[in-house]
Amino acid sequence: MSVILEFTVDSAEFTLGQVLSNGADRRLELERIVPTGDAIMPFVWVTADEFTAFEEHVRDSPRVKALHALDRIDGKGLYRIEWADRRDDHLIGGIAMAEAAVLEARGDEHWMFRLRFTDHERLSQFHNYLTDHDIRIHIERTYTLSEETERGHRFDLSEEQREALVLALRRGYFDTPSEASLDELAAELDITRQALSNRIRRGTETVLRKTLLSSVADFDEGTWSD
Repeated sequence: MSVILEFTVDSAEFTLGQVLSNGADRRLELERIVPTGDAIMPFVWVTADEFTAFEEHVRDSPRVKALHALDRIDGKGLYRIEWADRRDDHLIGGIAMAEAAVLEARGDEHWMFRLRFTDHERLSQFHNYLTDHDIRIHIERTYTLSEETERGHRFDLSEEQREALVLALRRGYFDTPSEASLDELAAELDITRQALSNRIRRGTETVLRKTLLSSVADFDEGTWSD
């Protein structure tokens, strides 16, 4: 059974974090990791007002052999990094070694990772790898896909509503100020802006009814407690 690991790690703990982090006003997301022979090629999305300073900063690193600009879409740039030393980044190497899928990875000074392993044995291999290489992470939680599905169904959300709410939450749509627009999220889900708005509104209403109104009912019946 596949298992999900969520953890945070300081950028100083892994090469990619050290190379990308410079305190600038930009957003970084690791899209995927592609092993090529002994080399590990990370692909990174960068959201910024301009990309020249980012490119110069990364290319100036002695650890980087080459930085390839692959795409530019709506203020986001996709880059591929080649290391000067094929085995330079132990954290990224550990993810590749354990054949984990990167479901989400973003940050700057501090990074958040969400990885999927095929089973608990692969997760244990990753843990042992981190220990052997003295890489310190902070584990937020581990869970199976079935446990995640049960949590999603707890509020009687449809799969579409849950998907929309989770994406909106993780992309910062509910932040103040908002870090993502309905148009951006709709494009990511390949649906119309109106369809996404309906999913978020109805999903939010369902969650609020299940939490707030059920709590009020419990209080009225004398069963509510701190």
